[in-house]
Amino acid sequence: MKGYVMVGTNDLDSSAKFYDTILEIIGLKAIYSDDKCIGYAERDEDDVEFYVTKPANRDPATFGNGTQVSFLTDSREKVEKFHKIGIDIGGKDEGHPGIRPAGGDIYYAYVRDLDGNKICAYTNSQT
Repeated sequence: MKGYVMVGTNDLDSSAKFYDTILEIIGLKAIYSDDKCIGYAERDEDDVEFYVTKPANRDPATFGNGTQVSFLTDSREKVEKFHKIGIDIGGKDEGHPGIRPAGGDIYYAYVRDLDGNKICAYTNSQT
């Protein structure tokens, strides 16, 4: 599947600061924004992969219970930095960096953003 992922926010300015910082770690930057949403991609000419948006129906944004957005990285170092920086800039710890499931070989870390959306960085790399 090729497409994009979108999460809602109640404060676009705060979300911009949060996501500009945390997504830079994995190589994504804001390439589109207006007063309702921000779009992130690797390069200016790429299609947007991830949006943060105020809900179109103007109701408050809420997180989905059981919903998660996961970003593939190329190193455990980036997973660890994603988690640390996410917490440092106001996110909530949802799972420290580590291998999951027990006995597996994929390295994950989980953070809740400022609106409660669960985001994850992971890697298949052994380094």
